[in-house]
Amino acid sequence: MPSTTWADAQGLCAFVDASPSPFHVCATVSMLLTGNGFTELHETDSWPGEPGRYFLVRGGSLIAWSTEGVGRTAPFRIVGGHTDSPNLRVKQHPDLSSAGWQLVGLEPYGGAWLNSWLDRDLGISGRLSVRAGNTVQEKLVRVDEPILRVPQLAIHLSEDRKGVHLDPQRHLNGVWGVGTERRSFIDFVAERAEVPADAVLGWELMTHDLAPSALVGTEQDLVSAPRLDNQGTCYAGTQALLSAAERPGDQVPVLALFDHEEVGSMSDRGAFSDLLSTVLERIVLGRGGGREEFLQTMAGSICASGDMAHATHPNYPDRHEPAHHIAVNGGPVLKVNQNLRYATDAAGAGAFALACDQAGVPLQRYVHRADLPCGSTIGPITASRTGLSTVDVGAAQLGMHSSRELMGARDVRAYSDALAAFLTPTA
Repeated sequence: MPSTTWADAQGLCAFVDASPSPFHVCATVSMLLTGNGFTELHETDSWPGEPGRYFLVRGGSLIAWSTEGVGRTAPFRIVGGHTDSPNLRVKQHPDLSSAGWQLVGLEPYGGAWLNSWLDRDLGISGRLSVRAGNTVQEKLVRVDEPILRVPQLAIHLSEDRKGVHLDPQRHLNGVWGVGTERRSFIDFVAERAEVPADAVLGWELMTHDLAPSALVGTEQDLVSAPRLDNQGTCYAGTQALLSAAERPGDQVPVLALFDHEEVGSMSDRGAFSDLLSTVLERIVLGRGGGREEFLQTMAGSICASGDMAHATHPNYPDRHEPAHHIAVNGGPVLKVNQNLRYATDAAGAGAFALACDQAGVPLQRYVHRADLPCGSTIGPITASRTGLSTVDVGAAQLGMHSSRELMGARDVRAYSDALAAFLTPTA
């Protein structure tokens, strides 16, 4: 495998391992942006009018852009994605006990493939809301210790030795000790976060698999990692924005990473919120434009909604559309659905196909089986909320929504290059 491709795949592994929660994704991307000349802005402040590289964070969502070297009326070229992944999250009263075991109450977030979370060493990550005098401050927390485990039922105790149907209410609590004396899990997390336990006012805490990401296979041409859906896009999109900022074109390159896609995006920071529209309008206003200029700019803008795509599974080829084989290490994937579970139309397909051609990478086209329900992305939401022309794209993977997923190592660089070409197309 070429050294540059290997380095990109290793870069993705490092990115994922540094980002166990949406809040940590934003922290990791923020660090990469800041190291490349981007300045963080805050929504409550006035924004600078001069051209520059900027980003903002709202909870587990992040938007970044560069206005360097582009005209005042330049349209936007946007790469979108999401920071969240299906997992098991900590309940508000997590302290439980049963049969002499100490448990932590967990519940599924999103469409987690539940059996994949059994018998794994799990850490905890997320954020705490902490009292600081008369104010509340946010504290990121990450415990990379094997403190939780959701044990599988022994095969000898199942009714037919074929396993059990997992009840999300009863079967997913995490073991973290033995004994009859109930301990406070939140007090434990507060201790690890180095904050007083009585200062913790709220939390968003989730489990993560502690096994590190790795290049696997005899040729190391596969990436085995958690949260590839959708940190594969978060990483590739960030690399694309950094590349676009170094070679300005006729559009303003934008990276928009949203939280809560896996549960419908209906939140203050999800794709259904006003976050993207507000930021884009403030960019136009800050550069001296008005409402009319903003609407003109939006009419000429386009978004690539990036999310991972289903590779054809070698053990279940019958579950795929037979005329649309999707290969790992086969290049980026254009996703089309006639019932608009994906937002791609002919115009969007043309824009991304041209970007792949200009980047020198192959393009694959995905269609879901017509007799199976199709998942969706932020694409249709972004298109309907903003009026932006939107195309759904991704990189191929196996094991989507599992606690551990698999993609092609060569696809990391190809995906980044295609998104970079989309952000700054050649005239």
